Amino acid sequence: MSTKKVVFLRHGQSIWNKENRFTGWADVGLTELGEQEAQKAAQLIKEAGLEFDYAYCSVLKRAIKTLWITVENMDLSWIPQELSWRLNERHYGQLEGLNKSETAKKYGEKQVMDWRRSFDIPPPPLATDDPRSPENKKLYKTISYESLPKTECLKDTIARVLPFWNNVVCPRIRKNEKVLLVSHGNTIRGLIKHLDKLSDNEIMSINIPTGLPLVYEFDNNMVPIRNYYLGDAKSAREAAQKVANQAKISE
Repeated sequence: MSTKKVVFLRHGQSIWNKENRFTGWADVGLTELGEQEAQKAAQLIKEAGLEFDYAYCSVLKRAIKTLWITVENMDLSWIPQELSWRLNERHYGQLEGLNKSETAKKYGEKQVMDWRRSFDIPPPPLATDDPRSPENKKLYKTISYESLPKTECLKDTIARVLPFWNNVVCPRIRKNEKVLLVSHGNTIRGLIKHLDKLSDNEIMSINIPTGLPLVYEFDNNMVPIRNYYLGDAKSAREAAQKVANQAKISE
């Protein structure tokens, strides 16, 4: 039985990751550390003996830059690369741009944790005339108004991502093509919930570190066999814990 693989990669640290802001669909760039994380991801992938035939990525530049740096450092810039808004981060509605710790002070850690990590509780939506709303951006001018979110919970994000995963990505993996998927924390969390059949409560404790390749192995029926981060396991746990702590109230 042959083993099929896909590598999920959350973008490197973004400017708003560094500032501890809710980012969502805001199109912010990488920090210098974020670029270094992408370079390190490429090194880890090469050390694992992995290569790619095809890459998928969101349309947000922090993910695109991570993809470019990764494949360039693997000497794979020539592989086909497909961008899709369906791989965007979860939309944070009115929270977009707010500092996570300050928001926790205002609304309480429990409320903010519900907004960040619960399965079906979205933050307050953006108004249609809000400049942050996707329909007001050229990037999404070809997407139907009804498809563009004004806020999302994880349940909504999964509903947006799964058709792309099932109809576009999976057929390539089934054909034994080696796929790199560069995306965002909640997008990858949503796919993990689907693949591992996690409960609504179980997914709340899953946090995705920036710039650390996550390998999923599948059997011929696309049933997950195992998953693991490349590199040091302790470092991966510590990085995930840092993500979990972002919405705690700072002293």
